[in-house]
Amino acid sequence: MRHRIFLAGATGVIGRRLATLLREAGHTVTGTTRSHEKTDALRAIGVAPVVVDVFDAEALARAVATAEPEIVIHQLTDLPRGLDPTKMEDAIRRNARLRTEGTRHLVDAAVAAGARRLIAQSIAWAYAPGPEPHVEDDPLDVGAQGIRAISIGGIVALERAVLDAPLEGIVLRYGQLYGPGSGTDAPAGSSPVHVDAAARAALLAIDRGARGIYNVTEPNLHVSADKARSELCWRPDT
Repeated sequence: MRHRIFLAGATGVIGRRLATLLREAGHTVTGTTRSHEKTDALRAIGVAPVVVDVFDAEALARAVATAEPEIVIHQLTDLPRGLDPTKMEDAIRRNARLRTEGTRHLVDAAVAAGARRLIAQSIAWAYAPGPEPHVEDDPLDVGAQGIRAISIGGIVALERAVLDAPLEGIVLRYGQLYGPGSGTDAPAGSSPVHVDAAARAALLAIDRGARGIYNVTEPNLHVSADKARSELCWRPDT
């Protein structure tokens, strides 16, 4: 089934891969960017670009209302190119604000525009220590300290905003990304996932899966993606 889709973060690491998949599937896509310089790249793949700052709640609400989406997809991040380790601490703080305040604005805009489903990017390495592999019902590491506590706080706020909203909220907890634009071409971290596989999970979640959380990772000993495989029919290698 074809839909009208509002893709927030259409020029990000996952967003730009997902934008192409959405257009290839025949969906009508409006995609956001913070940069006027990136609008031509979106037009080139058939995406209607809109330059908007997610922290500007009124401008974002107007952009979403104009798009009249059935589906809103949240792929917004604020991370340095290649995950430059010298810039990551500041980026984590900015990203937490985006996940907290930016997500709230996007959810409010989606609800006001009458969207029926919102799909949002989260992370799969936020679980509290405990038996592994972790499944979606396991608690997050809300007792974390230092910079990790800031990151976890942003994730908790994002997931709560999406899942408590009066629409079909889907949270995709991605493993550590690798592939084009991610900063590494090889699997990295305890629960890796290729950027193309991550994008496919969001594509599948448009029409599949009930409200809730789905881990999206390659097979590993730490995080189980069985729910995504069974309910979204997602595979990490197709």
